[in-house]
Amino acid sequence: MPLTHRSLLDRAAGPAAPRPSTAAGSRSRGPVAPLAGPAAEVLRIVSDPRTPVFVTAHAGGRLRYGYWRPVGSAGGTGGCYVALPTEVCEELRATGRITLGAPVTDPGKTTYQVSAARTLSRAEGAGRARHRAA
Repeated sequence: MPLTHRSLLDRAAGPAAPRPSTAAGSRSRGPVAPLAGPAAEVLRIVSDPRTPVFVTAHAGGRLRYGYWRPVGSAGGTGGCYVALPTEVCEELRATGRITLGAPVTDPGKTTYQVSAARTLSRAEGAGRARHRAA
């Protein structure tokens, strides 16, 4: 199901409402294929802690993923807002590679911070499994 403003608001409406997306590891998935092209670039941007990425769900249902790109690190002023490809971001969200944070709701839109889903390396996963078994 595509993410829309209404579906996001419905999910965030009540205290027991589920999160718009699930964290990695909360459900079993098959092997994850490596990313290439635009999806890899979007995930790289979302994974960078110095680049906060947000999705805005407008009242009409339009979604816009984006981030602020500063002009340069020397001056500290100026920059531009960069939109990310919605279709690519939605595919990453649908496959559990990115998650959405708590909603900030305005009259005409709702904004969520976008984060890369936390994944366990094989070593971490194996260590956790051994720890639970003990």
